[in-house]
Amino acid sequence: MHFAELFLIGVGLSMDAFAVSICKGLSVQRLKLKHALLAGLYFGGFQALMPLIGWLLGYRFEGMIRSVDHWVAFVLLGVIGANMIKESFGDTEKLSDDFGFRTMLLLAVATSIDALAVGVTFAFLEVKILPAAALIGVTTFVLSALGIWIGHIFGVRFKAKAERLGGVILILIGTKILLEHLGIINF
Repeated sequence: MHFAELFLIGVGLSMDAFAVSICKGLSVQRLKLKHALLAGLYFGGFQALMPLIGWLLGYRFEGMIRSVDHWVAFVLLGVIGANMIKESFGDTEKLSDDFGFRTMLLLAVATSIDALAVGVTFAFLEVKILPAAALIGVTTFVLSALGIWIGHIFGVRFKAKAERLGGVILILIGTKILLEHLGIINF
């Protein structure tokens, strides 16, 4: 998998964290650098950790489903992407200015579950997991920290669009993986 594809996956996966960060930024009365750093560390850290866990699980069962790995990647990325698009049309989350450990931990886990499934697909596609997880984590860190500032300045009007964009990116990458394995395209 090429750097550009991994970067786009990182951007797609970070959209949930970015959207939550926008909401968190909107809720903060006096924005401080620590708010952006906390969001970046929690969200980026979990977005890096979850693909590692998923990769370990996928690697363990790789031999059992090697012949259908491209279909697994296509379905997982498609479902994750479609779910992100569907959620973007739902109600906005309740705004909270709480940056405490429990709140941030729960938000970080909730926004990184998709990355666990992507980690499973990485095992099937023989992606080098450490650079991939690091890239996803750094991308999410930057976008989450940026989301805090954007939310504080502009509000929630971009949240739904960010989630839709992330969903579309994941669906397109899943489709590309499938088409490459079927020999229809060759990048």
